[in-house]
Amino acid sequence: MIYVVRMTVSQWGVRVPARQGEETRQALIREGALDASLKLIHDGDSLILPVLEEREGAEWCGFQAHPGRESQPRHELVGGIAIMQDDDPGGAQKLLASRPSLHTVVFAEGEVHGEYRTREFRVLAGIPTTRTQVTEHGFTFAVDLAGAYFSARLSTERQRILAQVHEGEVILDMFAGVGPFAITLAKPASLVVASDLNPKAIELMLENIAQNRAKNILSMLVDARHLDRILPWKFDRIVMNLPLSGTEFLPEAFRLCRPGGTIHFYSLVSAEGMHCARIQELGGTVLSERVVRSYSPGQWHAVYDVRVCG
Repeated sequence: MIYVVRMTVSQWGVRVPARQGEETRQALIREGALDASLKLIHDGDSLILPVLEEREGAEWCGFQAHPGRESQPRHELVGGIAIMQDDDPGGAQKLLASRPSLHTVVFAEGEVHGEYRTREFRVLAGIPTTRTQVTEHGFTFAVDLAGAYFSARLSTERQRILAQVHEGEVILDMFAGVGPFAITLAKPASLVVASDLNPKAIELMLENIAQNRAKNILSMLVDARHLDRILPWKFDRIVMNLPLSGTEFLPEAFRLCRPGGTIHFYSLVSAEGMHCARIQELGGTVLSERVVRSYSPGQWHAVYDVRVCG
């Protein structure tokens, strides 16, 4: 008699409706968050997908291991580049060999910093470059990780906000980076103004606007503190993705948003409701507050959807 021993591994899992399983799996792969060494769980009308670390809504589950499939080093995927969480050249070579779509594996030598929101990387394996192409929900973005800020983990956020945009809106992306929010939201909008202080970000944004054939985006190289003195419009919707220091720009956003308009304000928080009092003080109502992802122990990347009162 032959006995089959099935190895069970305890790990965090994300539960989704079965019809959203493949979409969620692909999003987790893009983030580098899916634990590919474990099998997903079928549970009635739901699927539970194994993830490498705790996140909002995750539950602790027992998964079966894929026979003969080793777990990969912790990493995040951005196009053809893998960003490893550990300085492990051997693991980088292993990771590079495991994915034909990868051309480079890097290690981040610091956090995002400075007014240009840049980060230093060291190449551990593959082609010595920090530039890649990212495909996301039908859009293609040129990205240079060392030159301008980009987060593949906000792909779901871009789609969430897109679902809220009404035809003909006038939208402002205050810290646009290489343009992923602006380009994603442009189709239903009548105009999107996309500003950034980083010249390299603007250079890449212009490239991305052209390759995605977006005709209604106005890109601006400008300090967001001066926008209300430059722009003649009041906006229906404003995106503020500057989690490290966006709070200081909230008054500017309120001056630029029309009464009844919406501000999507991203920030690093250490407690629920951390910015609610300030938002109310400026004349806003918090429609929702949700965690986008874990950032560090005791800190989360959160988004406040805010309605500007008349």
